[in-house]
Amino acid sequence: MVSQEQIAVVVTGFGPFRQYLVNPSWRAAQGLKRLGLGQDVVIYAKELPVSYTAIQQIIADIWDTMKPKMAVHMGIAPGSKAVTLEQCGKNQGYKQRDVCGACPPGHCCVEEGPDTLFSIIDMKPLVKRFKSMGLDIIYSRDAGRYLCEFAYYYSLYISKGKAVFLHLPTCGVLADMGRLVPVLQAIIQAVLCQLEGPHAVPQHHGQAAH
Repeated sequence: MVSQEQIAVVVTGFGPFRQYLVNPSWRAAQGLKRLGLGQDVVIYAKELPVSYTAIQQIIADIWDTMKPKMAVHMGIAPGSKAVTLEQCGKNQGYKQRDVCGACPPGHCCVEEGPDTLFSIIDMKPLVKRFKSMGLDIIYSRDAGRYLCEFAYYYSLYISKGKAVFLHLPTCGVLADMGRLVPVLQAIIQAVLCQLEGPHAVPQHHGQAAH
């Protein structure tokens, strides 16, 4: 239960995918739950199957029943050595099949939804801050048009922008969970600080500029 003095944050990682029988993003979510985000934050960890239909059901349930202050979704970026902070999610172009062999109807997330949705969190200052600390952090406006971006867009759509997406590395120093999870903890704490401050960016609709 969340007391009046506490806030709830949901962290998600994905289930088994290709050679990843235990997805590193789910291991990271579990690691964050164990490490915590401070005594004022209650963390709920949820595993998302690599399925378009299941993702929509679970994310809808997260926002309907848990009513978190923020949702932090995580997935892996195979071959990357950096943590990537995704600024926005796209509605169209989901042509890659999920683990069930399915694509979403019309290759889109939300029928007649905006082309692009942005997080209310401005990722650029966060990237600049953590890069200045010597960490391998990247800013991105293209989350890949697969289950990662699909989950992100749907969560942004339901929550009116109160979600972020982090792509996690699979190689390099930060592929080690002992090093990665404290970095993720610091990023999410910075996200929550921005959420409480005056610098959160307004929600935008329409196609992003490239």
